Amino acid sequence: MDGLVIGLDLCDAYAQINCGGKDKVWNLPTVICRKKNEDQWFAGEDAYGANLAGDGVIVDKLVSFARKNGTVAIGNTEYSGQELLQRFLKQVIALPGKEYRTERVNQMVITLPSVDSRTMDCLLYCADYLEIPRNRFHVISHSESFLYYVLSQKKEVWSSQVGLFDLSQNGLRYYEMKVQRGLRQTTIVSDYEVLDEGMKLDRLDSASGAKQADKLLCASGERLLAKKMFSSILLTGRGFDKPEWASDFMKLICRRRKVYGESNLFAKGAAYKAQDYLTEETSFPYVMICEGRLKATVSMEVLHDEKPTQLVIAASGDSWYEAKSTMEFILDRQNELVFQIQPVDSRKKAEVRIPLEGFPSRPNRTTRIQMKAGFVDERTMAIIIQDKGFGELYPASDAVIRREIAL
Repeated sequence: MDGLVIGLDLCDAYAQINCGGKDKVWNLPTVICRKKNEDQWFAGEDAYGANLAGDGVIVDKLVSFARKNGTVAIGNTEYSGQELLQRFLKQVIALPGKEYRTERVNQMVITLPSVDSRTMDCLLYCADYLEIPRNRFHVISHSESFLYYVLSQKKEVWSSQVGLFDLSQNGLRYYEMKVQRGLRQTTIVSDYEVLDEGMKLDRLDSASGAKQADKLLCASGERLLAKKMFSSILLTGRGFDKPEWASDFMKLICRRRKVYGESNLFAKGAAYKAQDYLTEETSFPYVMICEGRLKATVSMEVLHDEKPTQLVIAASGDSWYEAKSTMEFILDRQNELVFQIQPVDSRKKAEVRIPLEGFPSRPNRTTRIQMKAGFVDERTMAIIIQDKGFGELYPASDAVIRREIAL
């Protein structure tokens, strides 16, 4: 293997690593331990072992710890959550690196139960620490890795709706995928619902706990699956490694439906996406709408070669975190910027106008502006508009406008 193609499912409780969608998966607890009085680090089960032997100090829930910008003292040294997450990921990447005898990372996709800007910032700093170029390092949600996993299977698996029940240390969640076929493009939509965030897997160890969990799953299944046509139902997470405890639920979902189990679904979905970055033409030519991707297209009408044209700033299906752009315009009898917002699930366009208040008054076509556009989250666009003047005749002023636009 010339370089690693990694999909990593990273949660507070566990990390699962898969390379290129192959069968082998490394699974380890998301914990790290430093040996007392030595700069030697252990991750996963090795960390627990060192801690039990009294040789080290252990830190768990590393993703939340880094997001909260926490710090911890180990020996005489204080470490930030960011530093500990970096060291953990270095240990994680070493596992497939040793297997395939290479340290080079061609592409790496990390998938999280939910995405937020703070965690994504932390992970990008981790990429810098690991010396992985940012164009080879990506972060997506479980909703998105679910799509990539399903779309990599035979078409009969996803010819219509697909449901996914995930029972892991993160609790119980349900994901649903819909295929919307149009004349010009196919749109794939994924959404999820938290059914029981506090469900603990040790509940399944007792007969009474397993019976209660089976009852909860049945009630959820009857509500979520009723009157819908499904190509397949998928099960993932440690809770479904041995699904015999959920006998009534299994009878319910197997009724006139195909059911598949895949305990490493999110890691493999992330690995399929990582693999796709290496191809000249994508194997997933669809508009994907899910957590972490925009659900609306933002555009402006501009003049290009004296002809009106629609300039797309960000399109529905784009990753909101990666949708960043810088543009420059020359104003033509204009004292405001007008944005059109087209939701993917509606034919109605919304219009947002931003007056250029405080900008200098100049002759027509002698004001150049710069606009930087980015996103705070998938529902909020942030823009900065700055006066750049017009050469030596009209020097730039200090006029700047900052706005957030709800999509």
